[in-house]
Amino acid sequence: MTRSVRVASLLFSGLFAGFLTGVMVLEFSLRRFDGTVYTQVRLVELDSLDKLAIVTLLPALLTTAILTYRTFRTNTRWLTLAALALLLFVFCLTIVVNLPINADQLEWNPQSPPADWSAIRNRWQLAHFARTVAAILAFASLSLAATLPSRARIALTLAGRQSN
Repeated sequence: MTRSVRVASLLFSGLFAGFLTGVMVLEFSLRRFDGTVYTQVRLVELDSLDKLAIVTLLPALLTTAILTYRTFRTNTRWLTLAALALLLFVFCLTIVVNLPINADQLEWNPQSPPADWSAIRNRWQLAHFARTVAAILAFASLSLAATLPSRARIALTLAGRQSN
């Protein structure tokens, strides 16, 4: 079961990190355009991208939490725990910063964006950059854990006592 959970955790965290990276590239490409273009593109993004985030982040969180539990007594526990902590950070940052801005932007008129649109954009993009980096680090941590031979902590302790 641990192997299947590890595969699912890697799959969903990788998809989520890739999704965030794609959005980040698009968002930073928009920085050279005015508020009208930015608002139009954001409204298109907000049409369905939140759904993609949900169907990749929530399974990534769930499978990584299960993997953390399943590997707690192994040498990979810190890597899976770090990945879980990073994904939880992403989730919290999304709830606190990105989703409220998304909800506000749904009401924006592309022909007349708010006067402070660029400050709001900057705040959203900064939070998005932080969560993208955290998601990539979570995926990297899970990937590294998957490459290590998993040994139970008890076996490592016994082996250490036998060599003394």
